[in-house]
Amino acid sequence: MAVHAHPDDEATSTGGVLARYAAEGVTTVLVTCTDGGCGDGPGGIKPGDPGRDPQAVVEMRRAELAASCEALKVTHVETLGYGDSGMMGWATNEAPGAFWNTPVAEAADRLAELIRRYRPDVVVTYDENGFYGHPDHIQAHRITMAAVEQTGIPAKVYWTTVPRSAFQQFGTVMKEIGVEFPEPEATDEMPALGLPDDEITTWVDTRAYGGQKFASLAAHASQAENIFFLRLGQERFTELMGMETFVRVRDTTGAATPEDDLFAGLR
Repeated sequence: MAVHAHPDDEATSTGGVLARYAAEGVTTVLVTCTDGGCGDGPGGIKPGDPGRDPQAVVEMRRAELAASCEALKVTHVETLGYGDSGMMGWATNEAPGAFWNTPVAEAADRLAELIRRYRPDVVVTYDENGFYGHPDHIQAHRITMAAVEQTGIPAKVYWTTVPRSAFQQFGTVMKEIGVEFPEPEATDEMPALGLPDDEITTWVDTRAYGGQKFASLAAHASQAENIFFLRLGQERFTELMGMETFVRVRDTTGAATPEDDLFAGLR
């Protein structure tokens, strides 16, 4: 079970593992917490622009999510339907129904119901900073960890991450396609992104599924302006994004780390 904040989040950090494990016969469940309503609208209309229809954005992103999950062959898709909170500090953070404005216990109870229904051996979500400080990613982390604690069902829990060694490579490749990608630095407001390589517990090779992952990301065409990786083309994309990395934060199997399989110790 992968718990993500918005439609399109499933593709970038977990598209490879969702495709790989589905191909291996594992039941895969995607939980998307928000409706993506703060994303770009048809024709690239931005939040706050005149003529923007938020409901049209939600419906469009729902269809894109379905296409993405078809590309990855996800077995079950569950949507919690909370309002997209937008970036940290936006007025939408406090809107009625916004995910960030929802009590953690309330949303965790709903996720716990899904965990009890599907009984996943493995759960994947973000770290406590939501990887890069987005309120909905932070909230997804909070409700996931609360639901895991409440149910005690998953044998293993992982947080998505990126090895620090990869940022230099990302920067080089992004410059090739004309996108500035400064190496992230920690501040008081924003912890450093990713982890030192030796702190990453799990390295999963998903290069064989690069085509599916690329198709999954491309399905979210309305957000293409912000999905720089699509400009690389499938081959370069797979080269850059074919290894998905995680930090294991819960384990009842005793599997040794580093590991190359989220299901190590379970099969």
